[in-house]
Amino acid sequence: MTPTDVDATAILQAFVLLLVAATATGVILTRDPLAQAITVSFFGLLLAIAFLAFQAPDVALSAIAVGAVALPLMILLALAKIRGGAE
Repeated sequence: MTPTDVDATAILQAFVLLLVAATATGVILTRDPLAQAITVSFFGLLLAIAFLAFQAPDVALSAIAVGAVALPLMILLALAKIRGGAE
């Protein structure tokens, strides 16, 4: 293999990192809390995919549990409590 050859794993890792960076920017720029909870859930899934691309399946499973399920659920529950108390 010559130094100019790029394997498919490196391309996949770079692509996933670009998606993670774009989604992180989307989370920051989203102003509506409900839309932000959905965006942060998608961000958590992309982070899990990134961990899988970097061959860390145990960390990916933790990222799915926390970033894609627990954190958005806590945000949605807090929004429901806040909006329910204002009525």
